[in-house]
Amino acid sequence: MKLQTEAMIAQKEGAIGWIIFNNPARHNAVSLPMWQGLFDAVTAFAADDEVRVIVLKGAGEKAFVSGADISEFEEKRSTTANIAAYNAVSHQATAALQEVGKPTVAMIRGYCVGGGVAIALCCDLRIAAEGSSFAVPAAKLGLGYEFDGVRKLVDVVGPSFAREIFYTARQFSVQEAAAMGLVNRVVPAESLDTYVREYAERIAANAPLTVASIKTLVAQIMKDESQRDPALCKAVVERCFASADYIEGRQAFMEKRKPRFTGR
Repeated sequence: MKLQTEAMIAQKEGAIGWIIFNNPARHNAVSLPMWQGLFDAVTAFAADDEVRVIVLKGAGEKAFVSGADISEFEEKRSTTANIAAYNAVSHQATAALQEVGKPTVAMIRGYCVGGGVAIALCCDLRIAAEGSSFAVPAAKLGLGYEFDGVRKLVDVVGPSFAREIFYTARQFSVQEAAAMGLVNRVVPAESLDTYVREYAERIAANAPLTVASIKTLVAQIMKDESQRDPALCKAVVERCFASADYIEGRQAFMEKRKPRFTGR
């Protein structure tokens, strides 16, 4: 898949769709064209039935994403109008990532800062290499963080840790991030690629409708009760039981073999 900017790469390997932030000279800082590229890649993988898991990573060894590209701020985030235009593109990208109906994994190596944390929080799982570090330095830049971005962090780490992350604006080690619940797994740096690939393949081998239903149900649970959709929750469960995959799962269990799920 070719995107409009070379600073983003989207490629498919079997059932895994890889999205790579390819700006290593700037520690994979995300420019405005990269935000658009992220949206395009997620949208394309969402529509591809062969892709069952989406994995995001940074190019090189030093960073997942070091934040938004601050060199653009004077031109593209210095007035009310261009801040609104910039936010519209970045919000579109993060919303697509958070709402895509397929499981998503952030594969984190090195710096995960600012917008990098925001992107990682939009993923379902975060797997990090030893030696990685995390920070949200908004208070060092004087910029404001919108409600949805703060809420995502609070949902994952809780209000006390969210306050600490924002108040101090300091870097947190991967061990501290794990203790907060910001990352699911910490693995040796030399094992990260293999571990994430095998983890993604494990997820991809499971029943897609079941996995998608859990993604939907967890998202509904995280909403205020008044905003939940009970009919949708019931429908995604019923779809699993009505699927050919449910028949295949039962037969494979009885025949003591691995199931071959099709997502139907």
